[in-house]
Amino acid sequence: MTSLFQILMLVLDVVWFIMIAHIVMSWLINFQVLNLRQPIVAQLWYGLNRLLEPIYQPIRRFLPDMGGLDLAPLVALLGVYALRIILINNAAFFY
Repeated sequence: MTSLFQILMLVLDVVWFIMIAHIVMSWLINFQVLNLRQPIVAQLWYGLNRLLEPIYQPIRRFLPDMGGLDLAPLVALLGVYALRIILINNAAFFY
């Protein structure tokens, strides 16, 4: 059972890292540091969007329309962090 706990924590860590990379990349694109006309940047951006859109889409349905401000990544990050806390607090279940 310890391995299951470690695998779940690893998956949450990977999801956390991918979300942070997506958020930082969106800032760099919006501040025109990165250009989507570059093939590598466009492919990476497209891939990150394809990975994270199934997570963000259900959250966006419940959030009010904020104009150009998308709070779905913030809510998803908080959700991943909450899952980590729940897993850590219930780690004794896995031993």
